[in-house]
Amino acid sequence: MLQVLISAGAAVIGLIGVGFLIRGILKMSSGNELMQEISKTIQEGAKTFLHREYKVVAILVVVVAIFLSLAPFIVQGALVNWQTAIAFVIGVFCSALAGWIGMSIATRANAKTTQAARQGLRSALNVSFSGGAVTGLSVVCVAFLGLIGVFLLFKGKPIIINGYAMGASLMALFARAGGGIFTKGADMGADLVGKVEAGIPEDDPRNPAVIADNVGDNVGDVAGLGADLLESYVESIIATLAIAASIAVISLTYLPFYLAAWGILASLIGVGWVKMARSKDPQTTLTRGTYISAALMIAGSFFIIKYLGSAYGNYSILGPFWAIIAGVLSGLIIGEVSVYYTSSKYKPTKELAISSQTGPAVLVVNGLALGMLSTLIPIVVIAAATLIGFFFAGMYGVAMAALGMLSILGITLAVDSYGPVADNAGGIAEMAHLPPEVRQVTDKLDTVGNTTAAIGKGFAIGSAAFATLGLITAYRVTIGDVSLSLADPKLMAGLLIGGMVPYLYGALLARGVGKVAFQVVEEVRRQFKEIPGLLKGKAKADSSRCVDMAARGALRNMMLPGILAIVFPISIGFALGPIALGGFLVGSLVVGLPLGIQTANTGAALDNAKKYIEEGNLGGKGSPAHKAGVIGDTVGDPLKDTVGPSINILIKLMSVISLVLAPIFVVLH
Repeated sequence: MLQVLISAGAAVIGLIGVGFLIRGILKMSSGNELMQEISKTIQEGAKTFLHREYKVVAILVVVVAIFLSLAPFIVQGALVNWQTAIAFVIGVFCSALAGWIGMSIATRANAKTTQAARQGLRSALNVSFSGGAVTGLSVVCVAFLGLIGVFLLFKGKPIIINGYAMGASLMALFARAGGGIFTKGADMGADLVGKVEAGIPEDDPRNPAVIADNVGDNVGDVAGLGADLLESYVESIIATLAIAASIAVISLTYLPFYLAAWGILASLIGVGWVKMARSKDPQTTLTRGTYISAALMIAGSFFIIKYLGSAYGNYSILGPFWAIIAGVLSGLIIGEVSVYYTSSKYKPTKELAISSQTGPAVLVVNGLALGMLSTLIPIVVIAAATLIGFFFAGMYGVAMAALGMLSILGITLAVDSYGPVADNAGGIAEMAHLPPEVRQVTDKLDTVGNTTAAIGKGFAIGSAAFATLGLITAYRVTIGDVSLSLADPKLMAGLLIGGMVPYLYGALLARGVGKVAFQVVEEVRRQFKEIPGLLKGKAKADSSRCVDMAARGALRNMMLPGILAIVFPISIGFALGPIALGGFLVGSLVVGLPLGIQTANTGAALDNAKKYIEEGNLGGKGSPAHKAGVIGDTVGDPLKDTVGPSINILIKLMSVISLVLAPIFVVLH
């Protein structure tokens, strides 16, 4: 156990780094009184929503924890017990805590970024990236320390540790789904009435839904994304632990802890490089920081595996190292592919913007086609990395490839999470009536943020596929020597049902966004009509009603899809047994992976096509192409920020639930 305690030191160092980042952010000026007031309003709205969301989730957590505790009495011989329930609750708590820390700092860094933008691009990037780095490093350090605590508390028993992953996954599902419905419902309502109907600028203070939109950026793209990647991170480590336990090689049990610890240190170095770099191009600075961390991770992994690893079976001692390389490189490739298909710098999105000149229908159709096409390379890369991992280290190598992709999560999540801070900063600049040059700086950061968000979403979905593969592998080991044959009708039934679930889940979330957007649109129209002088800037909009409306709608509409994600694998396992459940998991992965990539990239491309027009191309703002682009963007918003990101959590949650409850299903069947 000493090896695990040594690994914890890296997480402690990471949290010390977080403390210094927070101290630096809080020392920065938040600007004038109006800027501070707007920032505080956003902060209070985000806190209120997360508080409500956590209370709702807490009820479900208690129910699940009671079920896990009573499992031995329900099914004799089941290995799941009260210890699994405790690990489950710890997983929920760590996920919620990491999301809360990231959101709290992001909502404080927004006005400070706006104020820093008065001094130039470099100063604004420094503040906004520091806000993102707090989220990235908090997620990996809190997740890692929580996992170490559970591992030590319950002496490394896999079935108990799996409960920790299940808790993190459950919290992530509701954080991502609830935050996604909130942010996109508010965003669509703000755009459709403000920009399309009233013809006022984005983030105009006259629009009652603007504050709700800014709140949504934090609860969806900071707290939600952090919880999403936290579960992938812990699940990639836990999958290696479960497989190492099955092959009874002790050193391979401790190896993931050392690698994860080095990944935290490599991420810290990358964050430090970005903070000190003097490049004038934010995209170049952020990309180089990520590549530096990736290179350090690969180099460090070689020495760690060479001196602390073990050969087993027919595989060499360096087998896991090649799997790590495959995982790291596949993550970088998937990110670059996402950039190519969604950035306005490249041909696909430019051609998509050009098609807006023929109206929104052609634009949306082309956007859907672009998203479908963008699935080719990521899926081939994931398949190749899986084969490479298996070739060099068997099933342990597949799980190790997932860990490799997620090992530098500290900086990859920091690069992504800086985007919402920059987006909020632009909104505050508009609402506080600051000089145009300030908004120009924040817009440059926001444009880069859209690109890093595309990388983050591609990375999140790719890592979800790897984590799920690792969990399915661990599930296969847990259910024992059972033949999985395509001639088995139960397996085929499981495959078909599993393939259907991502579509059902996505439909429920998209419909939830539509319902919230409808309510917000009606409220904004009402205020424009009933508040005298609002559109002329002589009266103040009531933003609190839109925030409350989006919050209530998000909480109401996230419950059914969240509960179904729990009910489906449990029902299949009880009714049809572990073989059918194995098919169910494979079916959900095979369908959910391309669907998640397609929806995320379609939405991101439609968003950036609109921004390409707003930069002055194809007639610029107010042109027919721009109006079509705004409509395309509102179609793409729920796809990229609600459906796509939530599907990757769905497939992970169903896999980890199945892994935790597999002993029960084996006993019953």
